Amino acid sequence: MTAKFIVIEGLEGAGKSTAIAVCQAYLENKQVDFMNVREPGGTPMAEELRNIVKQDHTEQVTGETELLIMYAARSQLVANVINPALEKGTWVLGDRHDLSSQAYQGGGRGIEQAKLSFLADMVLKGLKPDLTLYLDIDPAIGLARAKGRGELDRIEQEALGFFERTRERYLEIAKTDTSIKTVDANQTMPEVHAAIITVLDNFFAGLN
Repeated sequence: MTAKFIVIEGLEGAGKSTAIAVCQAYLENKQVDFMNVREPGGTPMAEELRNIVKQDHTEQVTGETELLIMYAARSQLVANVINPALEKGTWVLGDRHDLSSQAYQGGGRGIEQAKLSFLADMVLKGLKPDLTLYLDIDPAIGLARAKGRGELDRIEQEALGFFERTRERYLEIAKTDTSIKTVDANQTMPEVHAAIITVLDNFFAGLN
């Protein structure tokens, strides 16, 4: 079976970490050889870029700077980790990928689609997740959950309107991309996990 690239997406507090754990257990049960990656991050240089983009700075961080850092980190991860793993037959389970930039920097920051598309084409070179699980949550609920976890990073400190715009873009893209499956993350944790397993069951059924 050809190695697949599965990505978990969603706003802060949507439950990505527990969703990833559900996916890991599912893949292990299927005896699939896989590895985990996260964005931004996943390589030594990309992890340094993650720290830069998430920490507070005394100067203003422009939307364009944020976007370029995200794609610089993604370039390192795709070239040095994701593509080599897929070529070896190892599945990749990602905590965020390019859809995050489309939603956060495109929707949240309002950066033009042409700029996003140019960078995506340059960095991804045709790479696209085989399946994306988008955990959809009301931004106010998600932020309340995130605050309950502890101190917020620079992006998590954005106003509610930023996350509402980000969610709108997520939903907009999910409507037209059949590889993106939306899961209602406002449900109870058992209900969310059951929905994720249903999506994975359907995905695997389509591979046979």
